[in-house]
Amino acid sequence: MTVRTRFPPSPTGFLHIGGARTALFNWLYTRRHHGRLVLRIEDTDRERSTEASVQAIFDGLAWLDLDYDEGPFYQTRRLDRYEEVIRKLLDEGRAYHCYCSREELEQMREQQRAQGLKPRYDGRCRERTEPVRGVSPVVRFKNPREGDVVIDDVIRGRIVISNSELDDLIIARSDGTPTYNLTVVVDDVDMEITHVIRGDDHINNTPRQINIIKALGAPLPVYAHVPMILGSDGKRMSKRHGAVSVTEYREQGFLPRAMLNYLARLGWSHGDDEIFSIEQLVELFDIEAVHRSSAVFDPEKLLWVNYEHMKATPVDELKDQARYHFDKAGIDIDAQPNWRAVIEVNRDRSKTLVELVERSRFFFQEVEDYDPKALKKHVQGNAVDILAALRGHFDTLEPWTAEAIHERIHAVAGEFDVGLGKVAQPVRVAVSGTAVSPPIDETLAILGRDKTVRRIGRLLDFVNRG
Repeated sequence: MTVRTRFPPSPTGFLHIGGARTALFNWLYTRRHHGRLVLRIEDTDRERSTEASVQAIFDGLAWLDLDYDEGPFYQTRRLDRYEEVIRKLLDEGRAYHCYCSREELEQMREQQRAQGLKPRYDGRCRERTEPVRGVSPVVRFKNPREGDVVIDDVIRGRIVISNSELDDLIIARSDGTPTYNLTVVVDDVDMEITHVIRGDDHINNTPRQINIIKALGAPLPVYAHVPMILGSDGKRMSKRHGAVSVTEYREQGFLPRAMLNYLARLGWSHGDDEIFSIEQLVELFDIEAVHRSSAVFDPEKLLWVNYEHMKATPVDELKDQARYHFDKAGIDIDAQPNWRAVIEVNRDRSKTLVELVERSRFFFQEVEDYDPKALKKHVQGNAVDILAALRGHFDTLEPWTAEAIHERIHAVAGEFDVGLGKVAQPVRVAVSGTAVSPPIDETLAILGRDKTVRRIGRLLDFVNRG
């Protein structure tokens, strides 16, 4: 049997964290078993579905590099097929027209509540043979009234639901448009889906869908319902817990591989291992090892995972990943001859690509402003004289290496009988605008003598102007 899975997002917003994890679990399972992954756009909610949301889904999947083998298929392009199946169910007596008005249904539910019963449709149109003049009926699936629905869920174990608990759900609205539980079943059957891996918020739909699949005479897929993602307060993940959209994490400077690594660990584990390559995830991931309990999203843990991937990513690849953020900062990274050294000196000090770019900015762009706190703390007393002396040393320094720069900084510190920090910190302010940079000798070696001397001179002019 060829494993066939699907990822069926609704284009009513961005690709959120939970959806991305579901896509990842389907992708990993499919790749491990050399199967086929189908992308299906469930866009029958025409009021909420937008082209912008469809593009946001594509963008999110592309950024995460989660490819698919078939699709994208759009449900709005399959309406004739759904109509055909609805007609088949009607003809076979497995569905029927319901003419009940909204008022009748509400009155029915009120009576059931008054009797302490669960509100649900009581099947009063189930055996009706005559239409009601002037009423456009809905179509209801004739759910079996006897027996049980058994779900052998890969994650949650065996679930048994009595058919007596299920009412006759609507599979076509009064305007003829099909409903979710009908379209998803028809798609899964037509696309020969063997494994349905989805969020456990769908588990209440599963017994209804199983009964429709049986009515169509199709084989049942394997079900695996993944627990939801919670925030640190134990409530469902939302914006108050951090970014929810996958593309927001791109904007914040996370590596896609780090994001996938972290999402895979939300509900799945392999021993005590935390850091995985994509190849390792494909080799090791098993849907049966997904935990039953909900996973808690931890932004600090995500930052740590991203930091570990930043350190392990080859410099050339890290540059390509950071290019988007360099472009946003107005830096053409390909035009910078010293880009490799800049990235190497900053990568272990940066938790995100945005931080990497910010730490790298002064190497490529002139310093326009100085941090007032850094000026007040480090450019005072004899700092001006120290900078002037150091500029004199640097004017003629050959070769311009970190070792030679280190020696001159030591020499000036000796001249003024001060610690190295009293020399290094004013220079940092001069060349970067702040009191933070990589080791000063490495920083100046990468920056180059001309920029270093010019920036020291600029700070001296700034201070002298008062």
